[in-house]
Amino acid sequence: MTPLVSVSVALISLLSAPYGLLARLVGLWSDGLGWLGERLGIAMLEYVFMHHAFLVGALIAVMAPLIGTFLVHRQLALIGDALAHTAFAGVAVGLFVNSLLGTGISPYVTAIVVAVIAALAIELISEATDAYNDVSMAIVLSTGFALGAVLISLNTGGLAVGINQYLFGNLSTVSRENAVLLVVLFAVVALVVTVTYKQLLYVTFDETAARVAGVNVPWYNRLMTTLTALVVVGAMQIMGVILVAAMLVVPVAAAAQLARGFREALLASVVLAQIAVLAGITMSFHYNTTAGGTIVLVAVAVYILAVLAGKAQSRRAGDEIPERADATEKSTSD
Repeated sequence: MTPLVSVSVALISLLSAPYGLLARLVGLWSDGLGWLGERLGIAMLEYVFMHHAFLVGALIAVMAPLIGTFLVHRQLALIGDALAHTAFAGVAVGLFVNSLLGTGISPYVTAIVVAVIAALAIELISEATDAYNDVSMAIVLSTGFALGAVLISLNTGGLAVGINQYLFGNLSTVSRENAVLLVVLFAVVALVVTVTYKQLLYVTFDETAARVAGVNVPWYNRLMTTLTALVVVGAMQIMGVILVAAMLVVPVAAAAQLARGFREALLASVVLAQIAVLAGITMSFHYNTTAGGTIVLVAVAVYILAVLAGKAQSRRAGDEIPERADATEKSTSD
């Protein structure tokens, strides 16, 4: 056995061990939901793909607001849309290669690679040309979607049919392998944000001061866009390319109507995203509607309720202030 073969075998063994563990954990999650559905008589929980869909949805409802809160405060809400379109190109690359060479590459893997490259390209274009972020995002978005369209047109057989589930999301296609991939992406995003939270917060609210303090601002900008790419590809499984950016923005915008600080807004956005995703998946199953569209509509409804609640809260606060002022004036005159 040659050294190269030995290294390859060792690497495969090293990677297969954690994959096997994660696959077993996903299996235990599925068994638990199946048992719960049987005990409570919930027909929806009799299907394994729904177990995976709920797991993926719950993780997305944490990942998306976790990154989206930083993006919204940096006025980069549209970057999710740009990376979603380039992830579409990555899916097209995977499907095209599989169709041409007969390989078994997961389109989600190629989507991750292409989306990360696109995320770095957005930052590099912005730095190299002094263009505004929206210009670099528009260039990358157009390039990615054009590439995907060309690859699909080169093979109009099974490619055009297979691409629909990635455009609009599909609960029934969330396999155990895809669920394991999402768990890995979730772990990476959560760990990186936890470790770099202070630096990301500093760069988000005062980039100039961060530069003066010695923070490597370009590096953290690239890190944020790369994490966004991972979240976009992960959420694409049930949200679809077209609507995936909504999960980065809508729950965060809803939380901003109720929260009084960044950390509180971050926690509130995760709670609201969980409500939107879990309710959306349930409604999508019962009414046989597109998962991504249903989730977004529920999220928008939550946003409207948050706006109304925020205005009512502000009105109550405004009414209390004059009453306290009148009471103070009365006590002073006495």
